[in-house]
Amino acid sequence: METLKVSAHSKTKALAGAIAGVIRSDGAVELQAIGAGAVNQAIKAIAIARGYVAPNGINLVFVPSFVDIMINEEERTAVKFTVGPR
Repeated sequence: METLKVSAHSKTKALAGAIAGVIRSDGAVELQAIGAGAVNQAIKAIAIARGYVAPNGINLVFVPSFVDIMINEEERTAVKFTVGPR
């Protein structure tokens, strides 16, 4: 499953397009976000992506969870969104 990393500066429409593209090709995608701004951008992008794939009969849902990742040899906790069709 492809993982997209989201920052507080991610453009929501571009991220939504990437989500829709991966959903169409692979069926599911994972987003990782660290911090409130990044989580906000991820949620907005998922909502926009639902509109992009709805005409194809795909109803997107996501499951949030936490994941520990290493950044510059430092362990950080990210919010992981597993996005896929219902």
